[in-house]
Amino acid sequence: MIELTNKQILIDGTPRLIICGEIHYFRLEREDWQDRIDKLKAAGCNAVAAYIPWLCHEPVAGQFDLAGTTRPALALGAFIDLCQHNGLFFFARPGPFIMAEMKNEGIPYWVYANYPHSIPLGWDGAPAPSRTLDYLHPGFLAAARSWYRAVMAVLAPRLQPRGGNIIAVQLDNEIGMLAWVTNAPDLTEGVLKDFATWLRAHYNAEMLAERYPFDLDDARARAAALRSPREQYAVELMHDLGTFMRERLATYVATLRGYAEEFGVRDVPFVINIHGTGDARGLTYPIGISQLYQSYTQAPGYLSGSDIYFGDLTARNFQDLYLANAFMDAVHSADQPLTSVEFECGSGDYHESRGTRLDPSAADLKARLCIAQGNRLLNYYLFCGGRNYRLDTPPHDGNDRIAFTGERHGFAAPVDPEGRLSYTYAPLAQITHTLMAVGDKLAAMHEQHDRVAFGFVPDYFMTEYYHPASARMREIVANLEANRGAGAFDIMARAMLFAGYRFGAVNLQSAPPDPATTPVLALGSARYMAAALQQRLADYLRAGGGLLLYGEVPIFDMEARDCTILADALGLRPAGSIQASGHYYPSLVADGWAAPRPEVRTHFAQLHEPARGEVLLRVYDSGAACGFDIPVGTGRAIVLTAAYICDVPLFREALERLGARASLRHDHPDYGILMTSSAAGGERFLHLLNLDGYDKALHLSEGGRPLLDGRAITLRRRTGLLLPLNVSFGDLRIVYATAEIAHVAPDALTFRLSQADDIIMLETEREIVSSAAYDVQRTDKRTLVRSRQHALVDSMLTLRWR
Repeated sequence: MIELTNKQILIDGTPRLIICGEIHYFRLEREDWQDRIDKLKAAGCNAVAAYIPWLCHEPVAGQFDLAGTTRPALALGAFIDLCQHNGLFFFARPGPFIMAEMKNEGIPYWVYANYPHSIPLGWDGAPAPSRTLDYLHPGFLAAARSWYRAVMAVLAPRLQPRGGNIIAVQLDNEIGMLAWVTNAPDLTEGVLKDFATWLRAHYNAEMLAERYPFDLDDARARAAALRSPREQYAVELMHDLGTFMRERLATYVATLRGYAEEFGVRDVPFVINIHGTGDARGLTYPIGISQLYQSYTQAPGYLSGSDIYFGDLTARNFQDLYLANAFMDAVHSADQPLTSVEFECGSGDYHESRGTRLDPSAADLKARLCIAQGNRLLNYYLFCGGRNYRLDTPPHDGNDRIAFTGERHGFAAPVDPEGRLSYTYAPLAQITHTLMAVGDKLAAMHEQHDRVAFGFVPDYFMTEYYHPASARMREIVANLEANRGAGAFDIMARAMLFAGYRFGAVNLQSAPPDPATTPVLALGSARYMAAALQQRLADYLRAGGGLLLYGEVPIFDMEARDCTILADALGLRPAGSIQASGHYYPSLVADGWAAPRPEVRTHFAQLHEPARGEVLLRVYDSGAACGFDIPVGTGRAIVLTAAYICDVPLFREALERLGARASLRHDHPDYGILMTSSAAGGERFLHLLNLDGYDKALHLSEGGRPLLDGRAITLRRRTGLLLPLNVSFGDLRIVYATAEIAHVAPDALTFRLSQADDIIMLETEREIVSSAAYDVQRTDKRTLVRSRQHALVDSMLTLRWR
């Protein structure tokens, strides 16, 4: 039985940590299946994930092969059964779309031929540049239902609640991504007709006529006006179209779930994966959340999963991953846990150019951070490579294969197409074994947070569709991009994490922030913000909340109408802005409690005249103000409306003045260290990541008190540590340790050492068995075990007791 409760995945009532590896059975010879499964098990995984390609299993309409009749490797049921024989769970991903570099994203060719009206037209009536389809076209849905009838007949009897090993089923893949990345919304006749119906349901006739000055009932006029919008209503269209598409995608997901349940797949989670990373960054990742959050929060039983393609986790992008997890959690229900269903794990050399080689630490650091923040499932993608066979009916497209990557596929994976292990396999196996050694505890833990949360505004990321010729659309998108991403991510979030803050996020559109549960709110703000949200923030401040606002104070609503509700509450009167140019180099001078600080160059500042409070930043030559500390009701706002540097002490002081203090601290003079903790039932793990390429010696404290009894530790270059604090195994309790737990046995613990002189502090009545590997010192209440092994010489130490 699979349950989603309290952000945990319970299997037969027990919280479980699931770590999968993606194996494309259809890209392997059947006789190679066991070898790849053996390598997956040796790496520590407890589950297999696999796309199930419609293109391969129904290449001709109505002619299914799910039993391996035409090609032995297509025996889906046999592969799932082999995984169960090996003691592995299975995560099924049957599309209809699967991407995976497949032709047509995994859709059979005949679907396009039989249902040409399902092929979208976009802006100005241009054909869709990708192989997407109208998700709700009746013909496509009929074909998808037929596919689900066939594939669910294989999956349904193998579900875990029925004695099988299938623990989750994904519905489609990266829904809406193709339209977003190409800025090509689906504007076919059927979609536009549905859009017109949606508009009538959301606006009265008078308002609708004002917003869209053309006849919505005239199909020809409607198509021309919406595909090539005039500036008069372009911004309104951008907002309405994005909102409508959210609901349309949710309807598609509910339809697929209905088909799956109709054909017997019930009582396991249905997974929706979220796209959006690019260039090893997550600045656009929340676009995927914005598109899909209504899809996976519309009813119980859904899981959302991230696509994690960040390359190396470094000081450049670590905050992106942290925020991606936090924003996902912000829109979840109280029971929905975090997962990552495409977790990059290989070399990153996807084009076999030999020019990309991710650091061996890449997957290790990312996995540690995701688990620390509460991810309950990771799917290593792609775990092993394979080969793309040629289609029986060649499409005459240059290679006639099932995918466009050529014959070999997945050459960047830890296990290459020939089954050889790459340099990424061993570090991936090490972190997997480390996590799984205490997986039963991590599966029930939640990240601990300080008294601050990051504000998430989904509509700030509803920018996937804008007409290329619309200056008004482009202006809004450009301002949102400037303030929601590089500013909020690279300056404020990075500073907060380097200052030691542990924080979640709150969806500001779902409910008003409450000072009782969110004492301090950090928000990256643009000059556009919905009136209702501005009012919520004003009310939050008056009720005693603390707001750290970085970016711009909104002066317009999301449709570019004048709206200064928040500015009025702050007592700020807009006074223009300044922008750097080729021969203009504006600088900022600190004032008030922010002084003294060196003058800082900026490229932009939004200026205001304050009615009260303290000025913190001024423009050098004019003295105009762009930073403020303002009392509002019983609350307080610190507002920075200029592009400022990542001044960690400044952001720390601002948050402390608002009432949020980072409990975790270290004393190393450099940044590049990420610290957080997770806990359940009095047991905790301290998660430490060194993002830099050099070792760092430091002391740790929490709430002003030394951790690890004040002992210094060294964080090795580009490594992480998972340190136990008050973690029990039977009647033995680890008070703390500077080493990681690598294996748990009834009468022994194996540790992976991290220091030249590791310490394991215990509380137990048991006698620790003597060993040449360590010294034991016992007091009345505690037993101190000191390793005699240097971690860089011999890193594994086994502690036995009786």
